[in-house]
Amino acid sequence: MMFFSDCLGVSDSGNLSIGGCDTIALAKQYGTPLYIMDESMIRGTLRLFRNAVDRCYENGGMVLFASKAASFKELYRIVAEEGEGIDVVSGGELYTAMQVKFPAERIYFHGNNKTETELRMALEYGVGRIVVDNMAELCILSEIASEMGKTANIHLRITPGVDAHTHDFVRTGQIDSKFGFTLSNGDALCAAKEAVKLNNITLKGVHCHIGSQIFDGEPFAHAAEVMLGLISEIQANTGVLLSELNLGGGFGIKYTDADDPRALDECVEFAAKVVGETAKKLGMPMPYVLIEPGRSIVASAGITLYTVGSVKDIPGVRKYAIVDGGMADNPRYALYKSAYTILAVDRPSEPGTEVVTVAGRCCESGDLIQENVSLPHCSRGDVLAVLATGAYNYSMSSNYNRLPRPAVVMTKDGESRVVVKAETYADVARNDV
Repeated sequence: MMFFSDCLGVSDSGNLSIGGCDTIALAKQYGTPLYIMDESMIRGTLRLFRNAVDRCYENGGMVLFASKAASFKELYRIVAEEGEGIDVVSGGELYTAMQVKFPAERIYFHGNNKTETELRMALEYGVGRIVVDNMAELCILSEIASEMGKTANIHLRITPGVDAHTHDFVRTGQIDSKFGFTLSNGDALCAAKEAVKLNNITLKGVHCHIGSQIFDGEPFAHAAEVMLGLISEIQANTGVLLSELNLGGGFGIKYTDADDPRALDECVEFAAKVVGETAKKLGMPMPYVLIEPGRSIVASAGITLYTVGSVKDIPGVRKYAIVDGGMADNPRYALYKSAYTILAVDRPSEPGTEVVTVAGRCCESGDLIQENVSLPHCSRGDVLAVLATGAYNYSMSSNYNRLPRPAVVMTKDGESRVVVKAETYADVARNDV
C-alpha cells in the first residue's frame, strides 16, 4: 500500500501508524475526530526547501512558512528552530507567532485588506516586511509609520497574469484577482513609483503568488521571468534596483493516486535556473529570493482520524459511512471538491470491497468528506484516516453546529503529545454574553 508520505506505515499490530505511533492507540488515547501531524516530516521538508534555496540562489534566500496552512504555537516554534521565516495574513496569526517570540525580522505580513490596527501591530512588533496589496494600504501605511516614527520595509504584491492551471478558487496570479497590483495595466509600476516617494516607506522588493497545488516548475519559472522584468522596469523608471523577489508558494502535493507532483526541490531548481538566466540577460544581480510553501510543508505530514457512527445503505443509490466529524473540521470538500485518500486504519493495506461516501455529522446535506471511496466493509466503531490533512484543515475549522474543534496531536519517533488542546463545550460558549 502506498501512503504518499514517509511518516506513515504499518504498526506491529497491523494498524496504520504515523511517526511510529499506532493510530488505533492514538484514537483511544485522545479520542476522535483527531488531527495528527508528524514533527520529523515537517522538519525534513523545511530542510529540503532550505537546501534547495542554498544550492540554487547565489545571493541567498529564505523559506517562509505560509501560516494560513496551519497556524498554532508549536508549529511556529518548529519553524523558528529551523531558522526559517513565516508569512502571516492577519493580526491573529501575527499575535500567535509573537506569543512564542518568533523572530519578528523573519515575519512577512500579507493580506489584501489589513486593518489600521494590524498595520500598527506589524510596525510595533518590527516585522521584517509588510507586503502591500493596494494603493489605499500604501498611503495609510505611510501615514501610520510617520505618526509612529518608524520606517516600513515593504514588498508590493503583484498579479503577474500567470495562469497556474489550478482550481478557480485557488488561482491568485491571474489578472482577475482580488489580490495585488495588476502588472499588465500599469498599476504595479505606478505603485512602485509612488512607494519610492512616500515618507517612512522603503521599497525592498516585489511579491507574487500564482496559485496553489501546482504540480510542476513551469508556472514558477514564468512568474520569475515576468517579475524580474518588472524589477528592471522599476529601476529604469525610478533609479531604484530592488534586491528581493518573493515567488510565493503553491507547490503541489499528492492527495491521491491521480496526483503526480514534481519533486519539491526540483520546482525550486527549475525556477532558480530561469531567475539566474533572466537576471543575467537584464544585467542585474541575482536577487535575494523568498518562497512561501505552506501546504507542501505540512499537508503530507498530517492525517485526521474519525470514528464511524453509522452506515446507511440506499440500494442502487449510495452507501454512506457517517463519521463523528465533517465540514466543521474539514470544509475543503464542500468548498473545492478536494480529493483525499481514506483508509480503514485497522486494515490499511486491505483492498476496498465496497464504494462508500464518507459523510459528516453536520446538519447539511453537503457535509461530505469524500464521495465514491473504495473501502473494506465499514461498520459502527471503525476508525478511518483521511490522509494529507496537515494543511487547511485545522486552520479552516469552525464551530458550526456548536461542534468543538478537535485536538492537534504531534508525533515524533514513536511518541505523541498534544500541541493544541481539544475544545470543550465551555470553550465554544466562552464569548457568549
